[in-house]
Amino acid sequence: MRKSLIYTVQAVINSYAILFFSQNKVLGVLLLVVSFFNPLAGATGLGCVLLSMGIVSVMGYDKESIRMGFYSFNALLLGIGFGTFYLFSTAFLVWIFVACVMVTMLSVTLAYALGKQGLPLLSLPFVITFWLLLLAVNSIYHMGLEQRNSAVLNEINNIGEGSVYILPGILNFIKLPHYFTLFFRALSAVLFQNSVITGIIISIGLLIHSRINFSLLVLAFIAACLFNKFTGTYADGISYYHLGSNLIMAAGAIGSFFLIPSVRSYLWALVSIPVSFLLINGLSRVFGIYDLPILSLPFCVVTILFLCFFRLRINAGKLQLTILQHYSPERNLYQYLNGKERLADLNYFNLNLPFMGVWTVSQGYDGSITHKADWGKALDFVIEDEEHQTYKYPGTRLEHFYSYNKPVLACGDGTIEEVVNHVADNELGQVNTIENWGNTVVIKHLNGLYSKVSHLKKNSVKVKAGDFVKQGDMLGMCGNSGRSPEPHLHFQVQVTPYIGSKTIAYPFAYYVDQKDPQDKLRSFKIPTEGTELSAVEINTTIKQAFKLQPGYMATVITPNRDAEYFEVFTDAFNQTYIYSKTTGATAYFINNGTAFYFTSFYGDQNSLLYFFYLAAYKVIFTTDAAISVTDTYPLQLLTDKAALWLQDLLAPFGQFIKLSYTNLSVINTHGITITAAQRKHVFGKHKQIMEAVIELDRGNINAFTVNINNTKVEAQWITENTY
Repeated sequence: MRKSLIYTVQAVINSYAILFFSQNKVLGVLLLVVSFFNPLAGATGLGCVLLSMGIVSVMGYDKESIRMGFYSFNALLLGIGFGTFYLFSTAFLVWIFVACVMVTMLSVTLAYALGKQGLPLLSLPFVITFWLLLLAVNSIYHMGLEQRNSAVLNEINNIGEGSVYILPGILNFIKLPHYFTLFFRALSAVLFQNSVITGIIISIGLLIHSRINFSLLVLAFIAACLFNKFTGTYADGISYYHLGSNLIMAAGAIGSFFLIPSVRSYLWALVSIPVSFLLINGLSRVFGIYDLPILSLPFCVVTILFLCFFRLRINAGKLQLTILQHYSPERNLYQYLNGKERLADLNYFNLNLPFMGVWTVSQGYDGSITHKADWGKALDFVIEDEEHQTYKYPGTRLEHFYSYNKPVLACGDGTIEEVVNHVADNELGQVNTIENWGNTVVIKHLNGLYSKVSHLKKNSVKVKAGDFVKQGDMLGMCGNSGRSPEPHLHFQVQVTPYIGSKTIAYPFAYYVDQKDPQDKLRSFKIPTEGTELSAVEINTTIKQAFKLQPGYMATVITPNRDAEYFEVFTDAFNQTYIYSKTTGATAYFINNGTAFYFTSFYGDQNSLLYFFYLAAYKVIFTTDAAISVTDTYPLQLLTDKAALWLQDLLAPFGQFIKLSYTNLSVINTHGITITAAQRKHVFGKHKQIMEAVIELDRGNINAFTVNINNTKVEAQWITENTY
């Protein structure tokens, strides 16, 4: 019962907040409260929300979509509009019920139709339903509805009239400069009001929700007023309704919600202003023939038009659409920047080094010997000694070369596509230009992604075409066949399966740079000529401890808190996440066999899962003391709210704050300890704000401790099942 009540309250509040593309509880509650400044409109709006939610719940639609208010916010607009324009009566109740059912059906249907094209619903169901209602009421048939003297309706039709709302009228005695008053009235128009105090309260809610969105709405308001003054479109001033419900709402949606906020998104938001002017004037003339107000139709048309325009690009460039919507411009931006920097796993198929031990890149990309033109993106590897010699004295036989007869491994999972195994190894100093590539193995990893190793030893290849291999499986031995004056391994990535195919640039997922004395780990990089590199030495205890597969369950216990129950699931997009059954928090993660790292967190930041997310943000499965793991948190996790709000305002143009993560894994008498830290960097200066310790033993997580902002959490981890 309690969960059902919480769910209903969340759905109601979200139905209000989503009017401004938000899921912020404070903004939702404020909008709910100010809607009752017109009591009938407020009550009708809330009633329509509850009725719409009831319809879609009974009919069995997606519960999460219902909770987020997707199906009910158009019913809210309908209810508020109905209560604003018509007097209460028995016929009022009948027709609002009918209209609410219709707007709900339209919301579901249009959400499906537009969603297939990747387009938003916006307020189209409300506009269509309200038009039909106005046409019906104004027809020759008597419906029993009586229109009240509505200032907003007059404003929409460019008649203009003072406010008829008693409460906001009383509070509108506040004397402000004209444009301040106009801005606040414009915001109130979204709720069909004409109230400065309503606009002020909405502004407070918007500031709490998003500094980016609020600043963009102000910028759009200024731009609209300047454009009107420059063109003289409205000599007596712009309608506050069209300012709020069309002009600045369209700019805000384009510049900060559907696009990742940036200088470019702001510029396109400003471009939407004159386009909206054109639509408002043109559509007003067309629909005026039928005595229909255009309502928020220009906002819908402009937003969908711009989105279609952006989606049809072949090359997105630096103007990025919001792919994963967090209903916060700041979080959309910070998650995008954070993911762009660190989520290389999502951009590449993981390829690892095709050998064991330490090798040197003897010829890199676009090398001076043979890596030229279309075949330039290739790497040659050899083994060198401390004096950088590739052979031991006297170096007169192939067996004297360190690389010769060493195992060559599959760099990733795949199917063997091509094999050449019969070419004889060259005498030292000689080359075989007829059979240029020598003994070769080509592996198909994905459609359009192949790896090739060449110059292998004759008859050393033990795989055949059609075999499936796993990363690390042995393919053959390094040799000296083909165009190879001395034993070495040639490696390249290509898009076609043929031996001799053109090369493409492609990084290795993880490797260790032996020459770097401080930070040896490289991830998703291409080694340069002269680099001494090796694979990451995997510690099986760490790897097993973080093998959190779907179905894995654990109980986390800490003093003075309720125990939390974790379980691992996979969503419809095959993304794996830990779910706290106790708090409802969710943490998505990736495990690629070399590293475990979190990609995003949703839910209660007082949850034990959140503290584990902070502590185990990125773990490399190694105890190599030379490898210190570094990473960057998304900025919305910053607990210094004053600094964060300032950064929010400037975020589309640049970041002056960074939140970093580091850890080091050490073997001790009790198992393995991972010590982690979080630091805040501001203008080059840094301060540690979190320290954490994770304890592992016998392939399991035993406990973790997090100390952040004077809050210390010590938790014991009890694994319920193992693999």
